[in-house]
Amino acid sequence: MSTTGTCIIDEAVIAQTLSRSSEPSPARAREVLSKARELHGLAFEEVADLMNIKDPALQNELFTTARWVKEQIYGNRLVLFAPLYVSNYCSNSCIYCGYRRENAELRRRMLSQEEIAEEIRFLVTHGQKRILVLAGETPEQNALDYIVKAIGTIYKTRVGNGEIRRVNVNIAPLTIEGFKTLKAAHIGTYQLFQETYCRSMYVKLHPRGPKADYDWRVTAMHRAMEAGIDDVGVGPLLGLYDWHFEVLALIQHIRSLENEFGVGVHTISIPRLEPAVGSDYATSSPYLVSDEDFLKLVAILRLAVPYTGMIMSTRERPGIRDKTFRLGISQISAASRVDPGGYANGPGDPHKAQFVLSDRRSIEEVIQDVVRMGFIPSFCTACYRLGRTGSDFMDLAKPGEIKCHCTPNALSTFQEYLLDYASPETQKIGEEMIYTTLNQMDARQRMLSERLLEKVKAGGRDAFL
Repeated sequence: MSTTGTCIIDEAVIAQTLSRSSEPSPARAREVLSKARELHGLAFEEVADLMNIKDPALQNELFTTARWVKEQIYGNRLVLFAPLYVSNYCSNSCIYCGYRRENAELRRRMLSQEEIAEEIRFLVTHGQKRILVLAGETPEQNALDYIVKAIGTIYKTRVGNGEIRRVNVNIAPLTIEGFKTLKAAHIGTYQLFQETYCRSMYVKLHPRGPKADYDWRVTAMHRAMEAGIDDVGVGPLLGLYDWHFEVLALIQHIRSLENEFGVGVHTISIPRLEPAVGSDYATSSPYLVSDEDFLKLVAILRLAVPYTGMIMSTRERPGIRDKTFRLGISQISAASRVDPGGYANGPGDPHKAQFVLSDRRSIEEVIQDVVRMGFIPSFCTACYRLGRTGSDFMDLAKPGEIKCHCTPNALSTFQEYLLDYASPETQKIGEEMIYTTLNQMDARQRMLSERLLEKVKAGGRDAFL
């Protein structure tokens, strides 16, 4: 493979664009927002224009446009998932991370396969259907065969009507052969964060360990897609460097994949730097992103790559998370633990965790709040199970047709949750949400949705279009 980090991220172009950028006139801002409503995404310079909006009225128009675009493509559903940390051993020295190898305050733990199954049983009995597997980067402890065995354990662990139907993975970069092995384990999305796209800052923050190699990390998605993994997920860790730079570099990363493989990323994650036991970097970084700028960049990314899923984690406190749901977020974690064994042996140990969580609501509390905001909680995994991945998914997402599948599937999986796991209070507001949603559908979509719901109520599970 000839792709290099310099080919993917052109810092000179980013610097030139940022140096030329200024607050757009109202006419220019509205021109870009109007183009965004065509659902074809935005050019590099147009993204830069929107980042410089300062007028409150124009910012409100930005938010309104982002919400409209999200609803056109994905409807009003939010997909739920849970992260599963299987090991916090790590050979890297990331200055901001609780897992870094020099952190003497961290209690190290690597889960056995039975302990992984125990975590899954806990998550399944609380209604989860999607898992994101994460581990520190230590080849000796977290070799690929351990991750593959963990994936197999997750898929085969069942409790009553429940099981995990999609396993996504966030682990260290692999060779092409390694990615082929990962694909053969039937993963959904391979996810990896560049942390910061600024090379000089990256070198400073990652002084030792395998992760010190900027180019090996930034080219990982190209190797993954060359190995046949259709769905990949990227993102920066906001707060390590100037967010304006990170957003433009992220767009370059996505466009590079589009140019080489004909399809971009499946998801974008936008975590903000959070405190971690043994590291004070989250309080000393000069690049921390304000709430106002954070909401703005969520909206801008929704317009720039409208067909891409956007993920919001429990790093964020509930109030901010709720605001982002209306600006373009389509997937959310709920009731997360970021320490190995943190679910079954909860409530979570900060001395085993990668960072400090800000949203500690239970999954049921999150679902209740999501429903009251007018969103459908979805546990759907249909696209993965039907092979609607990569370009096949994008062929439906880009024209906005994916919601014709998403909404009925969201309702059927939500109905499963209500029947199998919900309290009477959640059942009541959930059934009201389903009834309201059905009444807003056209005749054909309502018929298809009602058929799925009838299957679930009759005892069937995993009913999807």
